[in-house]
Amino acid sequence: MSSIERVRTISGFHKTRQLPSPEHPLISVVDYSAVSILPEYRDKSWVFDFYLISLKRNIGGTIKYGQQQYDFDEGVMFFIAPGQVFSIGRHPDELPGKSGWMLLVHPDFLWQTSLSKGIKKYDYFGYAINEALFVSKKEEDTLGGIIENIRREYHGNIDSFSQHIIISQIETLLNYADRFYTRQFITRKKANHQILHALEELLNQYLNSDDLLAKGLPTVAYLAGQLHVSPKYLSSLLRVLTGQSAQQHIHEKLVTKAKEELSTSDRSVTEIAYALGFEHPQSFSKFFKQKTSLSPLEFRKSFKEN
Repeated sequence: MSSIERVRTISGFHKTRQLPSPEHPLISVVDYSAVSILPEYRDKSWVFDFYLISLKRNIGGTIKYGQQQYDFDEGVMFFIAPGQVFSIGRHPDELPGKSGWMLLVHPDFLWQTSLSKGIKKYDYFGYAINEALFVSKKEEDTLGGIIENIRREYHGNIDSFSQHIIISQIETLLNYADRFYTRQFITRKKANHQILHALEELLNQYLNSDDLLAKGLPTVAYLAGQLHVSPKYLSSLLRVLTGQSAQQHIHEKLVTKAKEELSTSDRSVTEIAYALGFEHPQSFSKFFKQKTSLSPLEFRKSFKEN
């Protein structure tokens, strides 16, 4: 297993990539074609204490996040938040013409701005590398224009307006990325609907097995792990394609199962609650009423009356 190298500052990042010192200690736009990792830092995993947003083309290598690996010979965009672990693997011969940019933003730069907490709403910072964003040439040009605005602003004379202007540009960049991810969820229908189909089969199997009684409700993390995607990616995908989060999807399937039990069996509400993984019947009754506006007994009665 490779050792983990922690980089706490943007200056430290520049040093490990053989780049000149950054012009600003808390934000930097890097020309990817100029990046070269020092030999002593190869074959390591990395953790940064800052945000890294990048668009790369012809990387001539692979990026690994957790157990997933992705080849970046095509143009693609990805997002890394402080504290995430990833590794970089190089092919023997780096492809010619690598290009792109990297935006590094330290959390301190966001302090007391709209993005200080707002950046957490962008779920793609929690996606795995294999869930990266593919952008068209037109989209790439749009993002590149924003990056150039940021570069020009902090390369110029920093004044009282600079931080606000740069923050607004970063926010625009993130909003465009959000739009492009939504487009990707929709346009890559085959792969994404295969995930949905696999999720349905997985949930049905789980809800009809002893796992429900023994382990309780399946978590989003468990389902995502079985589907080989990250929890945030699974929730984002479901939200775009079905209008529900992964947690809401689990609850909907559970309500369907509960309705089935209440309408086709003579088991008591208590027995059904335990069979569905609830530790207390009261918790089940409260959950069921929240989802259906009826208590389990009221639902059973209304069903039999119909």
